[in-house]
Amino acid sequence: RAACAGGAAVVQLRAKRAIDREALAWCRAIRAITRESGTLFIVNDRFDLALATGADGVHVGQGDLPPGRIPPEAREALLIGRSTHDAAQAREALEESIDYLAFGPVFGTTSKRSAYDARGLAALGEIAALAGRLPLVAIGGIDLDRVAEVIRAGAAAAAVISAVAAAEDPGAATRALVSAIEEAPR
Repeated sequence: RAACAGGAAVVQLRAKRAIDREALAWCRAIRAITRESGTLFIVNDRFDLALATGADGVHVGQGDLPPGRIPPEAREALLIGRSTHDAAQAREALEESIDYLAFGPVFGTTSKRSAYDARGLAALGEIAALAGRLPLVAIGGIDLDRVAEVIRAGAAAAAVISAVAAAEDPGAATRALVSAIEEAPR
């Protein structure tokens, strides 16, 4: 709710350990909030839950169902994002039917486990060049002090967890991030 009030363009539910009933309830609640605020709602991993709750999209990682295996009706109804961690994965993802590409972790992060080391801004820039006009979302270790750097490196957006969720005032933290993104030179 605070992220939406703070101007977040997108909210994603990442509930890897939740049982379906719990995740479905969270999806419904978040969808109601995001619909009211005009914020896009993305469900991590689960296109079925995204469809069942009227989410705007689904985000899949390297270990998830590939975009090409998502049923055509679902692909038409949902935005599809794909996480990548190196140039080979990015090239492969660009051959898939996706609406945006995510890359990282750009910086080290403690918000979630990753089998990949921090990739850095130079690698993010390389992936931005590969992505061309497809929106690129930077992921991993991004906070207010680093968000402008990832935009300058070529990302269209930045995904954050602790920069908002761990903030004393999540709404103010979101407003500050949105402002920094809007003001970052491209």
